[in-house]
Amino acid sequence: MLQKLLSFSRTSKRLIALCFDVLALLFAYAFALCVRYESFYWPEDPDVLWAIAIAIPVSMLLFARFGLYRAVVRFMALSALLVVSLGVLSSSLVLAIAVYFLNAAVPYSVIINYALMSLILIGGSRLLMRSLFERRANREKERVIIYGAGSAGRQLAQALINGAEFHPVCFVDDDKTLQGSSILGLSVYSPVSIEAAINRCEARRVLLAIPSVSRARRKEILDFLEPLKVTVQSIPGMADMVDGDMSIDELQDVRIEDLLGRDPVKPRKALMNTNIFGKQVLVTGAGGSIGSELCRQIVQYEPEILILLEASEFNLYAIERELADLIATEQLQVSLQPVLCSIQNRSRLAKVMQHYAVDTVYHAAAYKHVPMVEYNVVEGVRNNIFGTWNVAEAATANGVKDFVLISTDKAVRPTNVMGATKRMSELVLQGMAKREGNNTRFAMVRFGNVLGSSGSVVPLFRQQIIDGGPVTVTDPEITRYFMTIPEAAQLVIQAGAMGTLAARETDGKGGDVFVLDMGEPVKIDYLARKLIRLMGLEVRDVNNPDGDIEIVYSGLRPGEKLYEELLIGDDVQLTDHPRIMTASEIALPWADIELLLEKLDTYCSDLTIDGIHELLQQAPLGFAPSSGINDLMYNNGDVVIESIPCEK
Repeated sequence: MLQKLLSFSRTSKRLIALCFDVLALLFAYAFALCVRYESFYWPEDPDVLWAIAIAIPVSMLLFARFGLYRAVVRFMALSALLVVSLGVLSSSLVLAIAVYFLNAAVPYSVIINYALMSLILIGGSRLLMRSLFERRANREKERVIIYGAGSAGRQLAQALINGAEFHPVCFVDDDKTLQGSSILGLSVYSPVSIEAAINRCEARRVLLAIPSVSRARRKEILDFLEPLKVTVQSIPGMADMVDGDMSIDELQDVRIEDLLGRDPVKPRKALMNTNIFGKQVLVTGAGGSIGSELCRQIVQYEPEILILLEASEFNLYAIERELADLIATEQLQVSLQPVLCSIQNRSRLAKVMQHYAVDTVYHAAAYKHVPMVEYNVVEGVRNNIFGTWNVAEAATANGVKDFVLISTDKAVRPTNVMGATKRMSELVLQGMAKREGNNTRFAMVRFGNVLGSSGSVVPLFRQQIIDGGPVTVTDPEITRYFMTIPEAAQLVIQAGAMGTLAARETDGKGGDVFVLDMGEPVKIDYLARKLIRLMGLEVRDVNNPDGDIEIVYSGLRPGEKLYEELLIGDDVQLTDHPRIMTASEIALPWADIELLLEKLDTYCSDLTIDGIHELLQQAPLGFAPSSGINDLMYNNGDVVIESIPCEK
């Protein structure tokens, strides 16, 4: 019946509503007369009938004028009842006026009863239809529980009620004063009752409406929900909603940073400004994962010019457009200069730095994917070592004051070519810092994996789970440090500023190695299992053969380590920033570095892969390859490349 009614045209529905209202007013009038005379009453005075005959058409016109027939019943808000009440009151007044001028024998109590009965029939019928439509729609929606009965939870519930996908069945909240109460017609339960609520309400999804809680508390909640067979999602963060980037009902899968439970430290404005505000700043690799976030952070502190240096045309276009929109929206006074350039082109780099009179360089351009560099050794060396050297030489030759290298934890006791090249690039800058005539302050910032970077395992795991598995993990014991890209970028800028300030105080040229506090390392296998369970599924293994998703261990790839480290030695010092440390590590004089670079250049030009490998092992890098030479050309293409993401 409801489905047939929904199929009618809008005009037909309005006509049905109008006819119903006419009959409702007639019935209300007859009912009022019968109640007044306490029996079935047929008026002998024709003016009694004329009064209602006049009142009904006038009432229909007033109802239409008030917009009662424009309201869609199934989406009718409670405010529409005010329109109904106003219409009924007007109808009653019209009836009273008609009775008065016709001098009809209608007691005033009849008009009052008429008004009450009309309100019940006209308003009540619409509420009844709305309720029937909602019940029907709710049967087709997925039943969900909202964790958090605060302002965000109430807004989410209202949005879902009006939506077509989810039906909220109850709230869960830690606040004991709310437990046992009812909000928007939904009961509020304590967290200890959530399993019973899930079973009773047949919910298969829990939505976290707690955008303001700390990540540590969010992790506790996720750990509590993990054993339950429900999908866990959350609403956007408060910042995204305040900025208007996302609405409250745009649900997100659980973010990996929530599983880590690590809260970022608010950046210090003075440090963020030191090398940026009012200066000419250049970022290499500006379109990459780290480089692009550095640019987003940098523009907020208003350099005079921000030079985006990138070898990929598309990446350069994308970040330039994004930053241009950000600058326009925030009304920032920043000049963007997109420069298409490879860091292997020293003359072009020098010309760029001379032209823009660059003050600060953030060198983020590098090949970072471990297996890709293993398979392409010469390009890895050319880009990571000689590319860094090119940028540094161009900087020193053109009066750049501060130079910050983005390094990696894989530079510590490297087992792969990528890590060895990054450690070598650190030595190059340390040697240049001590070189005679150098006026550029060098600093290196070392950290581990960042969440959401290209090649990150987390998006892959999520997609593999959606596809039904299996989830591929290289080794059950493999662990990694993790940090969000925005936090890493903020700490890089602040660490570089600390190097600048320290060099100014000592009248030195830097060369400091800063290490970011990455928190505790996390097992990749742990992350995979967490994601599976928080998506409402179970891990399938020998102990649970009926599970949903299998985890397959593919084995370590060429050059990959089980454990990553951030420090080469034990000589680490704390700074006044809780997330930044300094390390005192081996450095070579520039003459030794230059000799190594000359030999490397010869080997690269001659494509002598084994010579490159041998030289990197002889240099004081701590390079101990975990496998043989994996270069594709050296092995005549015999290396088998697995279709799994490159670890960074």
